[in-house]
Amino acid sequence: MPVAALHPLPAVVGAGYRRVRRQARSALRASSLEASAVAVNGAAVERKEKVKEDDDKAADVAVKEEMKWRGLEALYDDGFGGVTVKDYFAAAKAVVAGDDGGPPRWFCPVDCGRPTVDDAPLLLFLPGTDGVGMGLILHHKSLGKVFEVRCLHIPVNDRTPFEGLQQIVEKSIKHEHDLSPNRPIYIVGDSFGGCLAIAVAAPTSFAKTPLQPILPLLESMPSEFHVTVPYLLSFVMGDPLKMAAVSIENNLSPPETLQKLSDSLTSMLPLLSELADIIPRDTLLWKLKLLKTGAAYANSRLHAVQAEVLLLASGKDNLLPSGDEADRLFKALKNCRVRYFKDNGHTLLLEDGVNLLSVIKGVNMYRRGRQRDFVTDYLPPTLSEFKQTFDVDHKLFHLALSPAMMSTLKNGKIVRGLAGVPDKGPVLFVGYHVLMGIELGPLYEEFLKEKKTIVRGMAHPFLFGKKFESSRQELSRFDTVSMYGGLPVSPINMYRLFERNEFVLLYPGGVREALHRKGEEYKLFWPDQPEFVRMAARFGVTIIPFGCVGEDDVLELVLDYNDQKNIPGLREWIESINKEANRVRDTVRGEDGNQDMYLPAVLPKVPGRFYYLFGKPIEMKGMTNLVRDRKRANEVYLRIKSEVEEIMSYLKRKREEDPYRSIAQRALYQATWGISAQVPTFEP
Repeated sequence: MPVAALHPLPAVVGAGYRRVRRQARSALRASSLEASAVAVNGAAVERKEKVKEDDDKAADVAVKEEMKWRGLEALYDDGFGGVTVKDYFAAAKAVVAGDDGGPPRWFCPVDCGRPTVDDAPLLLFLPGTDGVGMGLILHHKSLGKVFEVRCLHIPVNDRTPFEGLQQIVEKSIKHEHDLSPNRPIYIVGDSFGGCLAIAVAAPTSFAKTPLQPILPLLESMPSEFHVTVPYLLSFVMGDPLKMAAVSIENNLSPPETLQKLSDSLTSMLPLLSELADIIPRDTLLWKLKLLKTGAAYANSRLHAVQAEVLLLASGKDNLLPSGDEADRLFKALKNCRVRYFKDNGHTLLLEDGVNLLSVIKGVNMYRRGRQRDFVTDYLPPTLSEFKQTFDVDHKLFHLALSPAMMSTLKNGKIVRGLAGVPDKGPVLFVGYHVLMGIELGPLYEEFLKEKKTIVRGMAHPFLFGKKFESSRQELSRFDTVSMYGGLPVSPINMYRLFERNEFVLLYPGGVREALHRKGEEYKLFWPDQPEFVRMAARFGVTIIPFGCVGEDDVLELVLDYNDQKNIPGLREWIESINKEANRVRDTVRGEDGNQDMYLPAVLPKVPGRFYYLFGKPIEMKGMTNLVRDRKRANEVYLRIKSEVEEIMSYLKRKREEDPYRSIAQRALYQATWGISAQVPTFEP
C-alpha cells in the first residue's frame, strides 16, 4: 500500500498496494480495528465458485446462495439521500462534546453497519480541517454496504504534528496489510485529509488559498471575535444551495422544490455558528499550520506515487483552485483519473448530487482483490442511482422517445412489455446496435423497472479505458454504462457470465454498426464468426434475437466517418485515437472488421419514437453438439441474424400504424392521462 489521496482537492480516492517502509507503532492498539475485522470475518459464508455444466438445479442454488450472501440485488436500497448537512453538524457537535482529550483514533460509524458483500475492501477516511471524521456522513450507509469503513478522529485539542499523523495512518495500513495481504485498502482524503493521506507526493496550492492571508489575522484576532470566523469561512468552503438541496426529492414541482430549499437553507444557516465549537481558534490555527507543513512535504513526494488515484475536483471551489490542481496532478501522476464537478464547491462530499460510491463504480475502481474483476467485482445499481439516472439525468430523453417495448411469448404471440423474456438465466440478447448506442438507456431502465434484471452489456474495451480522458473529465455516458453492467467484450468474460447464469447483451456488429455511415441505419455488420452460438450451446443458454427501430426519427447523421476522413485535422484525430485503441477484430476482413472509432456529427430531429421487439426465445439447452459442429453452429448463427433483420422490418412496417408516433400526439395523451401514463402504440 498505501493509496494516494491528494491535497488540496476536495476529495481524493485511491486503491492499490505499496509497501509501507516504516514499522508498526506500539501505540496502535485500537480495539475498533480488530473488532471490525472480526465482525466481517465472522460473517463469512462458504460459496461455490464453480458448478457442473449439466446440473442446472445446483447452478441455480449456487447463484441464489451467492446473491443472498452478498445481499445485493438490483435496485437495493443503499440509504443514500436520507442524511443532510444538519446531521453533519449534529454529529460533529456530539463528537466534539464527548472528546476526552486523547490522541487521534479510528472509529467505525454506526450507520455504516456491516458490509454485505464478500471480502469487502477497507476504506479509511481522513478528515478535513475540522478533524471530526464525520465528513462522509452523507455516504456512510451507501459505502458501508460494500466497504468496511473507518474514520480518523483528531480531537480538538490534539497537537500531534503532521509527521505523527502520517505515522498513525501508515501503521494502521501496514497492520491491515499484514492481516490480509490481498485485501484492497482505499483512502478517502477530504481537503486537509487528502494531504495527510500517507503524505502522498502531490504539489499543492496552499500558497494560492484565501486562507493564507487569514493566518496572521487569526493569530492577532482576539478570541472573543473568533465566532465570526465560521461565517467568513462558509463563503469560501462550499455552496450553501448545494448543501441545502441534499435530500430534497427530485419529483417535486418547482414551487414545492423552492419552498423545500428555502426551508432547508433557513434551518441550516444558524448551524454555522457551531463551527466555532467544532473548530476553535487555536485548533484552526494549528490545522492551517499542519496544512502548510503537509503541502511542503507532498511537493517533494510526487515521484513516489504508484497507486491508482482518483481526483474529485470542484469547479466552484472558492477555498482552493481545485481545477488548476487537477490539471497539474493529472499530468504529473502516473496512474491518475479525474472526475470534475463544475457546479460544486469545496465541501464536495457534503453537497447535493455527489454520490461517492457511484463515482467509484463509474470509473471501475471498486475491487475486492489485487486486480479488478469485471464479472465478480461488479456492484448492481442501487435504488438511488436508478432514480438519479432515469428520473433526473435521462428523464427528458425518455419522455421525448417514449419507447414502446415488446417481447414474444413461446407460442409466438407478441405482447407489450417483457413477459416473453425468461425470468432466469443464462440468457443472451443478440441484436442491432443503434447509432451511438442511444438505445441502451431505455433498455436498461425497462429491464430494471419491470423485471429487476441487470443486463450485462458486452462493450468495446475503449469505453473502459482512460487514455482519452482529460483533467476536467466530468461524469459521462461511459460511467453510466459501467454502472449499469457494461464490461469489456471478450470470450472469457462471456464464459464467466454464462457460468453464473446472468443476462448478457451482445452486439455482433460492434463499433462498425454503432458508428455506421450515412444510409446504413438498420444494416447489420456481423462477421462470419458464430463463436457465441457455440459457447451458448455449451451452457444451455436461451438466445433472444432483438431489434430496435427509431434512430432515423430522432437523429440525422450530418458528417460520417467517410466525410471526416476527408477533413484535415479530423482525419489526423481519427487516426491517432484508433492507433492507440484496442483492436477487437483484426482477423476480420472487409467492412465487418472495420472497427475504427470516430464521433458522428449529428443533428436532432423533432423526435419520433423508439420501438423494441425481443423475438421468440431460442433454447440452446441440449444442443451441446454445436460446440464441435461448426457447420450447424453457423446455421443457428445465420438464423439469429435473419430473425434480427425480420424484427426490424416488422417494426419499421408496424410503426406506420402507431397513432402516437408523433411527439405531439404523445404529449397530448400524457397531458390528458398524466405524464407517468404509458402511451399506447400499434396493435402487434
